[in-house]
Amino acid sequence: MSLFKKIFNKEKKETLDKGLEKSKTSFLSKMSKAVAGKSKVDDEVLDDLEEVLVSSDVGVKTTIKIIDRIEERVSRDKYMGTDELNKILREEIAGLLAESETGEAAQIQLPDVKPYVIMVVGVNGVGKTTTIGKLAHQFKNAGKKVVLGAADTFRAAAIDQLQIWADRTEVPIIKQKMGSDPASVAFDTIQSAVKQDADVVLIDTAGRLHNKVNLMNELSKVKRVMQKTIPEAPHEVLLVLDGSTGQNAFEQAKQFTAATEVTSLAVTKLDGTAKGGVVIGISDQFKIPVKYIGVGEGLEDLQVFNKYEFVDSFFKQ
Repeated sequence: MSLFKKIFNKEKKETLDKGLEKSKTSFLSKMSKAVAGKSKVDDEVLDDLEEVLVSSDVGVKTTIKIIDRIEERVSRDKYMGTDELNKILREEIAGLLAESETGEAAQIQLPDVKPYVIMVVGVNGVGKTTTIGKLAHQFKNAGKKVVLGAADTFRAAAIDQLQIWADRTEVPIIKQKMGSDPASVAFDTIQSAVKQDADVVLIDTAGRLHNKVNLMNELSKVKRVMQKTIPEAPHEVLLVLDGSTGQNAFEQAKQFTAATEVTSLAVTKLDGTAKGGVVIGISDQFKIPVKYIGVGEGLEDLQVFNKYEFVDSFFKQ
């Protein structure tokens, strides 16, 4: 299919293949059971396929869309063999994701804004700080001057962890004591970035969801304070989701998009789980681009999300 006639970066693609191995193996195993002993795609096979997609964390709404598309193809063809199902499924999912307006990026690149401010949000434990560290590393490798802001002042561990990443990537960090005003840290970070003529600013924020109103107020205050120095800041609000939590990642996305304006998504920890299908559902359901996916522990294993590469790896036999 023309959608897949693209040149993939070999090394990156191999990392993606490896990172999605558990998800792919689990999915293809379920698919094999669904079509075992059947040669034709009929209503029973489609019912079984629906169950496979839902149990693979694709999500109910997206699953229904996919099944509807396959039903249309089955009704057009008098006979469709089960041996064609994997290929058809791959084509329809790629087509569905191509329709969602999530943009496509071949590499990490920034708009012509300096400094470009990214506010990173997400609940504790999703890999938020690690994602910031990996982004800092990749931006720096691309020749960008990076500044980190430790505005998750609710937990001492969050500040310490970001300091470790700052040391590891050799980029400056702005921080205060635990319990300090997050907005004050954000303000200091922006001021410092402007003075240093930085290209990109990555600001960590607290991820408490137990009180959505407090979270909303805190993030709004952080934004307002940044805008005193850079009126358009933040230029991007990146929500980090833990892919290994499956449907819980959907719930987190709903909560955060209700609390603040989210402009991009990163889905992490896909290498240790069989729930990679959640990326398909999130990419389809939220009108927000999935920009990055985490497929390993290495610094380069946070990849720019490419729908075609992802679908190709997910269905690779």
